[in-house]
This record gives sequence, structure tokens and C-alpha cells, in this order.
Amino acid sequence: MEAERSLLYARANRGRFLEELKTFLRFPSVSAQPAHAADVKRCAQWLAEHLQKIGLTVKIVPTARHPLVFATWLKAVGRPTVLIYGHYDVQPPEPLQEWRSPPFEPNVRGEDLFARGACDDKGQMFTHVKALESLLRTQSALPVNVKCLFEGEEEIGSPNLLPFVERNRKALAADAAVVSDTQMLGPGRPAISYAERGTLALELQVRGPRRDLHSGNFGGVAHNPLQALCEMISQLHGEDGRIAIPGIYDRVGKPKGAEREYLSEAGPSDQQILRNAGVKRPWGERGFTLYERLTLRPALTLNGITGGYQGSGGKGIIPAHATAKLSFRLVPDQKPEDVETLFREHIARITPATVTSSVRTVSRANPAVVDPRRPVMRAAASAYGKGFGAAPVFLRSGGTIPVVSAFQHTLKIPTVLMGFALPDDRLHAPNEKFHLPNFFNGVATSIWFLKALGDRP
Repeated sequence: MEAERSLLYARANRGRFLEELKTFLRFPSVSAQPAHAADVKRCAQWLAEHLQKIGLTVKIVPTARHPLVFATWLKAVGRPTVLIYGHYDVQPPEPLQEWRSPPFEPNVRGEDLFARGACDDKGQMFTHVKALESLLRTQSALPVNVKCLFEGEEEIGSPNLLPFVERNRKALAADAAVVSDTQMLGPGRPAISYAERGTLALELQVRGPRRDLHSGNFGGVAHNPLQALCEMISQLHGEDGRIAIPGIYDRVGKPKGAEREYLSEAGPSDQQILRNAGVKRPWGERGFTLYERLTLRPALTLNGITGGYQGSGGKGIIPAHATAKLSFRLVPDQKPEDVETLFREHIARITPATVTSSVRTVSRANPAVVDPRRPVMRAAASAYGKGFGAAPVFLRSGGTIPVVSAFQHTLKIPTVLMGFALPDDRLHAPNEKFHLPNFFNGVATSIWFLKALGDRP
């Protein structure tokens, strides 16, 4: 059987696949930090050379910031075309002192590979690369046509990828897309995400005096911008956990009873979510389970706050300015542009007269929903059953992958969110890891998925 030969090849080369993944992970491709721009570029070059080595036609596409890697194999005449998306950029590794091993020196402990990007998204993306290699090395062909689009800016909102998709509709034309950047329910419990929330990332700055002031000379006289910022942030949520911005829920649909019942049966329990988060008590909007809050309801999160003296010891000042980084997670029917307008209006209302405020938009992405009944989703479910030995459940995701809505609305194709991460893989946190059985089973699942699509009439 053709697929069996490819699976045997993948199994025989697991050791090499792991070493290649480690090489991939050693690049500190942190897209958010300008100091790592050269590292991002070097990572793209390595990835392009690797794709070319396994038999794809490859092009590195420069952008205004970090390059795209576009690779193709288009020799399956009359067969469907699959667009494989992933990102090779990673989150900043800080705080460094919390890592048990250096973030860019991959370390295997037990059955887990620890490194920044191990799971988000280099490891998950690499499952498809190794599946393509396994098929090409054993069959000299793929069962479908393949286009790979790997970007270096996902962790900063994909600012250059989305215009690229808009400009290159013909080059990116496909029957379906597949993305591996989501989670499973747990070990041996695969899941396919059929919906994800949108996002809106903002920076709020509050300014007071023209310069830092001596707190002894002016404390109690000049309103501290850092204090004013905290007072404003405290007005973004009510005591009931709801976002306290007028109009924010106007386009939030009421969850349907049938879906709530399904998610209650198929999704993680409140206790599982608390355990995965490492917290004892929940917080948030009342009247919904924790999983519903994560997927069916919008959220506003304070991601960071800076202002005043940050060094060791004390410094008696009133800072001249302070900044907060915030992000919304949005549900279907909410548009990032509309929410941004509501936020700006609310900030203008609650800014004290003693200071000034400004809002900067960092990134936007629309929510996306894919019908689980589509044939491509069923092909993915069949592939999971063979690759993991367990049928997947269809779930909503609380996260955001900006390009998914672009594929849906610009390319008019469905996207299969075929995740291989575990809930405790510490995405975006110190000691990020990838469960190696998921890596190897992910390669097998990708092989079965591509074969299933190629076998479709």
C-alpha cells in the first residue's frame, strides 16, 4: 500500500526528523524584536533550503519586515490543491530566568521537546514538511498538488501576509487549506477546530507632565499618568466580568442551545481548563461555562503595562507617561474595526481631565467559522483516526490565526485547523514544549490527510 511505504519511511527517520526540528528551533526568530530581524531572515533561508531539498520549488518573498517562504509541488494533474500554512516566527522568550533550559537550545526531557517555538508553530508546521518528504521519497510524487505558505510575522498579527494574500489570489488558489497551530483535548485525544475568535490588539498611552517629576515636590499635586492609566483600566470590566464598553455586546449572538449542549459534551470541563491554566478559581463573565467564555464570548485582556522607573531599588518620581498593551478576542459577527471605534470612544469618555490619552492599533483579525460537515473536514477526521488511533472531536478555539479569515473571505476556501498541541504545552510561556508522540503521529496524520484528499473523486 502506497501510504504504508511513506509511513514506514517516516518511522525509520524519526531520529533525523527530530534533529532537523532542533536545528529549526535554534533560530531565535522573534518577529516582535528588531534585534532578531537577521535571525528571522536566516531562519527563512534555512526553511527555504530544506523545502527545496525535499523536492519542492521554493521562493523567498521579501516584505516590508520579515520574509515569506512560498513553496509548491504542482504535478498531480486533475487532483485537488492543498494550501499548507504555518509560521516560523516565535514569541519573545522572556522572562528568561523562568526557563529550565535555554529557550533556543532544544532539550528533550522524557517525551517532550522544550524550546521556544517547539509547538507554536515550528514543530506543528514541521509535521507537514516531513509528511511531504516521506511521500516524495517513497513515491516520487504527491497524491495532491501542494502550495506551502510559511510566514515570519504571525506573532505580530501578520501585517504583510494579509495584503500578500489579497494581491496573489491566483498564485494561492487552492481547494482547501490546512493549518496546524491549535490544540488537542489531551494526549491521545485529537481535536479539529471549526471556529476561532478574531483579535484586535491595541496600545493605550496616557501622558501627564512634560517630564518626570520629583514625587516629593509634586506628589499629591500632579496626577500620576501611571495611576490614571490604572484607574482607566479598572473601568474596562464590570464586577460581573463583562466588558464595560457600551455597545460591545450589540453584535454578539446568543449561543444556540444545541451547540452549547454539544460543546458541553465534547469540550473540556471547567476543572480541566482551570488545571491547564494552573489557577484555582475562575474569573470572567457569569452565566457561561469556562469553555463557552473561551470560545463563544468576547474577551478583553491586559497584556502588559509599563510606566515609571523599572530598575532595581526605588526612585521617587511621578512618571511623565505610561502605556498599556491590550487585546480583544472577538466572536463571529463582531468586526475589529467596529470594536476599535467603541474602545476609542470609551477611552475618550473615561480619560481624566488631568491627563491626555492616545490609542494605537497594533493588529486586527476577523473571526472565522468552517462547517464541520465539509468533505475536507471529514477527510481530516479520517486521517486523525489512522494517525492517532482515535477519532477527533470538533471544537471551537479561543485563539486567533489571522490568515484563516483571509483564506475564507479572499481565497474562498475552507481551512482545516488540524492541531497537535497539548493544553499544557505552555504556548507563549517559558518552558514551551512539544509532546514528541504528537509530532510523530502528526506526520502520519498529515500523510493520511493528503492521501485522503487525493483519493476523493
